[in-house]
Amino acid sequence: MTGAHERFALIGAGPMGLAAAKLLSQNGIEFQGFELHSGVGGLWDIDGPLSTMYESAHLISSKKMTEFADFPMREEAAEYPSHREMKRYFEAFAEKFDLNRHFRFEAKVLSCEPLGGPGEGWCVTWRDEQGEHAEEFSGVLIANGTLSTPNMPVFKGAFSGELIHSSQYRSASQFDGKRVLVIGAGNSGCDIAVDAIHHGVSCDLSMRRGYYFVPKYVFGKPADTMGGVIKLPMTIKRKVDGAILKWFVGDPQKYGFPKPDYKLYESHPVVNSLVLYHAGHGDLTVRPDIDQFDGNTVHFKDGSSADYDIILAATGYKLDYPFIENALLNWQGDAPHLYLNCMHPERDDIFVLGMVEASGLGWQGRHEQAEMVVRYIKGLRQGSNAAKALQKTKASGFERATGGMNYIKLPRMAYYVDKATYRKAVTQWTRKLTGGRS
Repeated sequence: MTGAHERFALIGAGPMGLAAAKLLSQNGIEFQGFELHSGVGGLWDIDGPLSTMYESAHLISSKKMTEFADFPMREEAAEYPSHREMKRYFEAFAEKFDLNRHFRFEAKVLSCEPLGGPGEGWCVTWRDEQGEHAEEFSGVLIANGTLSTPNMPVFKGAFSGELIHSSQYRSASQFDGKRVLVIGAGNSGCDIAVDAIHHGVSCDLSMRRGYYFVPKYVFGKPADTMGGVIKLPMTIKRKVDGAILKWFVGDPQKYGFPKPDYKLYESHPVVNSLVLYHAGHGDLTVRPDIDQFDGNTVHFKDGSSADYDIILAATGYKLDYPFIENALLNWQGDAPHLYLNCMHPERDDIFVLGMVEASGLGWQGRHEQAEMVVRYIKGLRQGSNAAKALQKTKASGFERATGGMNYIKLPRMAYYVDKATYRKAVTQWTRKLTGGRS
């Protein structure tokens, strides 16, 4: 291909899009970036049109375990930075590597359509304030994030108060003077419940299943910085880490939290100490799953009921790529089935970046994914043996890099991987692609 047709389209200027933009630029691969908002940062910019941030949001992993390896966060940043600090970080990253010039901002991608079979290019259509445009590209890199389309459950009956999803939550003042029910006890649900405790008249937390709670600090240090020196088999790691959790967290069941029906690490843990603190002080009532609504009354599956003024559903998000047909992403079940969560088994002109989740993966783990993809694109153009080997491997069938973990069967876990297994595979391929080994 020649001219503009050699360029890739890169969708999204959040953390994953910025990492890809840096790597594409450094490796001499032409691309055009598209970003719906007026600046970089993705969901971390609370003013973004698709941002699901709220005022009290902070990282649940420490800055040292989250930052890009080649761009540390500033020393003045808190150990668990706020969304404002993260926005500044990504803006500084874009400035450092001169990335803004590669993006069309306030440009909404409407569709991505293949011009033919694999390798024949794509037509990308977008809209900005000048109107609607279309252009041909050699391939598409999708980095529009995984946390923008709410997963709102359907409930029996009707609630006469205010019913919102956590994506509509911005400030604790929304709870002022109200009886609050939070549905879902993941990381956002627990964060928001703590806000409601301080601002509402009362706060209850409805949980369908139990969670493992992890403190943010162990021995005065961020908990996620404590491990990793000695690599343990999972059976032993579970026993060791389970014992540590009992020492520092205690037994959440004594506060009314249900016992998890899965093993430690088979779902994402909740990194929050305050919700247990408040439950122990009687500031929070743990409720079971909901049976039905009846006016302001909520009936729970254990036969109990209570009245509320506002219900917030912290029930997560659905993967959503509205500008491209699911079949073109090899969608299977709740997520696209892609090699190492990013590579289509048959096409070398469509990639999904950032559709990966693992405990402790951080931005560096995602940066490594982007580097593998960019090196692969470059290797294909150069005809390298390593790129041909990767092409053959991804076409021959594969399983998700779970490392043998039996993750619970939920949509949010459909793209979850084992950090060690995943990073090992990705970095091995990158070494081969950069070293020319076949």
